[in-house]
Amino acid sequence: MRLYVPATLDELDAAVVTASAATWTVPGGPAHAVTAALASSLPDEDDEGREWLAFLAAAHDSLLRIAGAPDGVRLRVVVTVEVPDDAVAAGPGEGSPASQVTVTRSLPGTKVVAVHVDEPEAAADVAEVLDAAASDAPEAEAVLDDAIQRVTDRDLLWYAPEELRAIPRA
Repeated sequence: MRLYVPATLDELDAAVVTASAATWTVPGGPAHAVTAALASSLPDEDDEGREWLAFLAAAHDSLLRIAGAPDGVRLRVVVTVEVPDDAVAAGPGEGSPASQVTVTRSLPGTKVVAVHVDEPEAAADVAEVLDAAASDAPEAEAVLDDAIQRVTDRDLLWYAPEELRAIPRA
């Protein structure tokens, strides 16, 4: 099953990178995929469109991973991997995206298909999203909406697995 795993650049430091590939320990926990629920909620969308929506949900969840690592690099990261179907369970259900699944166990040595990362200039916008989300100020909601729009307007840059060590950090 192809998964889009939200991550941080710091989490990728443990990846094993060679001249032609990379492997990484996929952590147990939330990820995104083209699920039956996603497919049934978007019957007119093709597979590529569904993959894109699962990818975008993982990019959004990457913000949560970054928020949990206050000293980490402020760039969204999505790691694309292929894992055995039996390592994945349906997502938490109501209120979560239709693409959300749960990786039921840590999966060491998983081959990385691709990595997508914000360009370094996005770090300021990501930091503003996190600051506004944590703020109790009256204007925080408007600031948050604007910052989220700027972040989601940005495309994540594609990197081949063997390029992991060359990804710029803000």
